[in-house]
Amino acid sequence: MGKNALVLGGGGALGVAWETGILMGLLDAGVDVTGADLIVGTSAGSIVGTHVAAGRTIEDLIARQNAPDDGQTLRLIAQIDFAASRNLWTRWAGITEITPTTRAEIGQMALEAKTAPEELWVGMFREQLEGIAWPDRALILTAVDCASGDFQQWNRESGVDITLAVASSCAVPGLFPAVTINGKRYTDGGLRSGTSADLASGYDAVLIVAPIGARPDGIDPILGRQARAEAEALRAAGSQVELVFPEGDAIELMGSRMDVSKRGPAAEAGIRQAKALAPRLADAWAKAAV
Repeated sequence: MGKNALVLGGGGALGVAWETGILMGLLDAGVDVTGADLIVGTSAGSIVGTHVAAGRTIEDLIARQNAPDDGQTLRLIAQIDFAASRNLWTRWAGITEITPTTRAEIGQMALEAKTAPEELWVGMFREQLEGIAWPDRALILTAVDCASGDFQQWNRESGVDITLAVASSCAVPGLFPAVTINGKRYTDGGLRSGTSADLASGYDAVLIVAPIGARPDGIDPILGRQARAEAEALRAAGSQVELVFPEGDAIELMGSRMDVSKRGPAAEAGIRQAKALAPRLADAWAKAAV
C-alpha cells in the first residue's frame, strides 16, 4: 500500500514544540522523515503535519518555536472555565475504554464548556495557516463528532477547508471551542486516540511521535496504552515501527502542555532525544524509501 508513514500525535503547544524538535534532531542526524508517503496528524500533530506536508522547512518551524509568543494562546486560555474543564478531564482520564458512546459523552461536555468564541479560535488558525491548502501528498487529520462520537478523518477529498480541519483536530475538549463544519460540531481527534496510528496500516516503516503517554497522570495512561496497542498491531501486520514518547526533562515539561513560555526548551528536548532515536530509525526508514 505504501512505503513509510509519519504519525504525529496530540500534546498542546508544547507537543507542537517537542514534535518539531524531534523532526529537527532527526534531520540533523541525517534522517529526514518529512518526505513520508503518509502523514497522520492529531491535534498538535495536525499543526506540525500540515506545515510539513505543505513544504514548510523544519528550520522555519523551529524558528517559530523559539520566537516570542504572540499572545493568542494566552488570550484563548484566559476565557476557559477551569472548574468545568477539570470535571471533563477527570471523566476522560477515568474512562477505561474509549468508545463512540464515551466520546459522545465527552463531546457533549465540550459543547457545554465555557471557552473562547469559535470565531476567535478559527481565526487564529486562518492566520497561522495563511497560504496553505490541502497538499497533493497524503495527509490525514483527525477529529471527533461531538454529538455522535463518530471518528472523522479529514483529507484532500473531504471538501473541507484545511484551516477548519486543523482547528477541529486541535479543539481540545473543555479548553477550546468545538468547530462547526457542514452543520456539525467537531472536537479534538485525540478524544478517539492520541495518535490514530492505525491509519498507517499497510506501510512498511512507521514513526509514531506521541507527546502524550509517558506521564503517570491525567489522560496519559489511557492514551499511552492506545498508542502502544496501535504500534503492536502495526508490528504484527509486518510494519517496522518506532513509537516515541517524551523522555527525560521533556516528561516534566509535558506536565503543562499549554505553557507557551516553555516552547523553546520543549523543542530543544526533542532535538536531544532524536539523536538517540536516529540510529534505530535510519535503517528501516531508508529501506522503506527504496
